[in-house]
Amino acid sequence: MTCPHCKNNGWFWKKIGRCKRCMDQLTVLSVLCWIVWWFLFKDDPKSIESITLIIAGFAFNGLLALHLWMRFVISPWRKRKKNNS
Repeated sequence: MTCPHCKNNGWFWKKIGRCKRCMDQLTVLSVLCWIVWWFLFKDDPKSIESITLIIAGFAFNGLLALHLWMRFVISPWRKRKKNNS
């Protein structure tokens, strides 16, 4: 990755929520995953392909939600707390 936050070998929690490129990629992957599932595998939800896409979709959505939570809730809260101290 070309992002300076992602190239750094730091801890996971120091990286999450700082990289717009990662959030864009997760958004695209999530949307594509659910679109593919909807058009190709919704009729047979017990097939291995369908289950795999469902799990991948939830994983992408969960990681994206964590990125957004850190970027728009936790980081501003920490910054505001630091400025008030």
